Amino acid sequence: MSDRGRSRDSRSVGIVTPQVARFDEPLRLACGRQLKSFELVYETYGELNADRSNAVLVCHALSGHHHAAGYHSEEDKKPGWWNECIGPGKPIDTDRFFVVSLNNLGGCHGSTGPNSINPDTGKPWGPDFPVIRTRDWVHSQARLADRLGIDCWAAVIGGSLGGMQAMRWSIEYPERVRHCVVIAAALKLSAQNLAFNEVARQAILSDPDFLGGGYLESDTVPARGLALARMIGHITYLSDDAMASKFGRDLRSGSLGRGSEANAEFQVQSYLRYQGSQFSGNFDANTYILMTRALDYFDLALEYNNDPVEAFRHARCSFMVISFSTDWRFSPQRSREIVDALIAADRPVSYVEIEANEGHDAFLLPIPRYLDVFSAYMQRVGDDA
Repeated sequence: MSDRGRSRDSRSVGIVTPQVARFDEPLRLACGRQLKSFELVYETYGELNADRSNAVLVCHALSGHHHAAGYHSEEDKKPGWWNECIGPGKPIDTDRFFVVSLNNLGGCHGSTGPNSINPDTGKPWGPDFPVIRTRDWVHSQARLADRLGIDCWAAVIGGSLGGMQAMRWSIEYPERVRHCVVIAAALKLSAQNLAFNEVARQAILSDPDFLGGGYLESDTVPARGLALARMIGHITYLSDDAMASKFGRDLRSGSLGRGSEANAEFQVQSYLRYQGSQFSGNFDANTYILMTRALDYFDLALEYNNDPVEAFRHARCSFMVISFSTDWRFSPQRSREIVDALIAADRPVSYVEIEANEGHDAFLLPIPRYLDVFSAYMQRVGDDA
C-alpha cells in the first residue's frame, strides 16, 4: 500500500492495485453445472497478522465490485465504493484488520463472468454463463480464503446483497467465521422486491440491442435497457425524503408557465438519466440479469424446512445487524426478522436501527450515528482477533 493519495483523504488506504487469483480446480455450482476454471479479481487493505486472525471479508452488493477503498492512481478522483468505512481509523480499521474485497463470480469487473471467454467456444459466455446462486459466491470466496491462507475470518461483512452473502457464510462455513455483520439485508426478497427486479430485467431484455444476450459478438450494447434498469433500481435505493431534499420539484430547464410545460425538465429527471447513462457505460447487461436473479433466488431457510431458526442453529459466530429507518427496499422489519430468528436460535446478536433519511443507500454513506455504531462493533471484533 502507498501513502500517496492520502492528501485527498488523510485516512485513505492510498493507492491500491487489484490482484487476480486463478483457480483450475472445477467449481460445482448450485444449478448443477460446473466451471472448469475461473478467476477472481480482488484487492487487499492493511496487513495480515502473524497468526492470520485479523482478516475481514467485504462482500459487495448488486452493482459493486472489488474496488472498495483507496485509489487506483494519483489521477483517480473517485475512491472505492466503501471508502467511508474502510481505512485507518475508520470502522473497518486497516491499522487493525487485513481486509479482502473481491469482484464476485459472474461479475463484469475482471472476475470470470458473462463477458469472459468461454474456453469451450472461444467466444464470450454471454447468456450461456451458468446461473449463479449466493452459495456459489461463498464457495468461490472460500477458495480465495484458502489461497490467502485464511482459515477463519475475523468478520464477514456486507450490505444489501453483500449481507445475504455474509449470512450464507455463517451457515455454510460456521467454523470459518467469528463475526457476521449484516447491513440493510433480508432473509429473502419480498414480492415487491422481486417485482422491481423483474421490471428492471424486462427493460434490458426488451432493448433491440440486447440480441438475446449476444450483443458482445455484434459489438453493441443494450445501453437504453441497461440505463432504464438502473433508473428503476436507483429510485428504490432512495427514500422519498432523500429525493425531496435533493431535488424537490426544482427545474433544470424551462418553466411551468402557461404554455411552456412541454419544455420543462425537472432536476430529478436529469439526475436519473445521468445515472442510467453512467451505469450503461461501465456495467454488463448479462451480469445485471445474473446478479438480480441471484438476489431473487436467495432464501436462507429454503433448505432448512423454510425455518430461519433452524438455519441459524448451524452458525457459530456472533452477529451484528444494522437497518435504516427510511430503507423501504430492505426495511427494518426485514432486519428484525433476522434478529428474531437469531435470538430463537440462541445466537449472540446485536441490533440497531439507524435514523437516516437516505433510504437503502444509507449503508454506503458517512452517517455519523451509523459510523459510530459500526466502529464500536468492529472494535469488539478486533479485540476478539
